[in-house]
Amino acid sequence: MVEVPEAALEEKFLAATGPGGQNVNKVATACQLRLDVFRLGLHPESFRRLKLLAGSRMTAGGELIITARRYRTQEQNRADARARLAALLAGAEEREARRVKTKPSRAAKARRVDAKKGRAVVKAGRGRVRDE
Repeated sequence: MVEVPEAALEEKFLAATGPGGQNVNKVATACQLRLDVFRLGLHPESFRRLKLLAGSRMTAGGELIITARRYRTQEQNRADARARLAALLAGAEEREARRVKTKPSRAAKARRVDAKKGRAVVKAGRGRVRDE
């Protein structure tokens, strides 16, 4: 798990959209979390996976922006943004399983060729009937 230093994080609260009545017009409840990815010191492979997972949430300057506006309170949105950030970083740290090359056995190759020959015989029998 990647340890995120508080100095690399920047929180900002914005006016949210959606349900909430008049409260939504008065209170800035949506949380925008900005993370300077370069300050994490990630392994290059982890950084590549993070860029892939983040997609458009990562800026060209290496800033990861997560906006949480699912809930009606700042605290819940802050917790949601941090949880989503942690999930993204955990996903970037996971390594893909290495593919183990396999090849068919000699008997499997022989069975495949025999099946092909059998189909060829069946299909050859479907041709026009010639008088000899």
